[in-house]
Amino acid sequence: MQFISEQRLDDGVLEREFTLGEIPGTLWTPESAAPAPLILMAHNNGLPRAASRLVARARHSAACGYAVASIDAPGCGDRPRSAADEQARADLWRAMQAGEPVDEIFESFIGPLVEKAVPEWRTTLDGLLALPEIGGPVGYSGWAAVGIRLAVAEPRIAAAGLFAGGYVPLAQREEARQVTVPLLFLLQWDDEGNPRQRALDLFDAFGSKEKTLHANLGGHVGTPWFEVEDGNRFYDRHLR
Repeated sequence: MQFISEQRLDDGVLEREFTLGEIPGTLWTPESAAPAPLILMAHNNGLPRAASRLVARARHSAACGYAVASIDAPGCGDRPRSAADEQARADLWRAMQAGEPVDEIFESFIGPLVEKAVPEWRTTLDGLLALPEIGGPVGYSGWAAVGIRLAVAEPRIAAAGLFAGGYVPLAQREEARQVTVPLLFLLQWDDEGNPRQRALDLFDAFGSKEKTLHANLGGHVGTPWFEVEDGNRFYDRHLR
């Protein structure tokens, strides 16, 4: 892991950009000298790790004493997209504009992204836990499809906060039954891109003995800020 820039922010959080092989990422750490528990923060497909909503969440959690890391997974942010990715995006946009079914396109598009992203997250986790300022345990926050796969594949994940707003492939819907870590599941009740019943069925499928559903009125990007604060209390219970 190579740090390529750093800056101390107004809230005392240290923000550092890093590379790990071809993986670009950002790490936010608190002022405390003690090793901090870690939250891996993933965005939905295609968005950069510099997206303002993700950065705000990361800085808040870091100010509360957590190390927070995000990466641009394959096909996300500034990372190159394959011709197949670009074709899938074009097909998806055309189908949505025409009001046609999009599940089959999503499956062929999102499934491979998840399979590529999870190994990179695990490699990143290896690098992060080697840093003296990070001590674990490890939580996950963000895109449900990646979070499900990572929670099943990675025993170091101790708790997960998942956003129901992104498409979850059939493979991860089946894997949800294998997720047993404490779970906080956020649902926007009027999410225009994610049918409500599908999200409720996914929540029901999780195998966790401790799982909590928070549902709020509003569309895809309308998650209230207090859910970020509640999310930190969730991590306080399971990562401290």
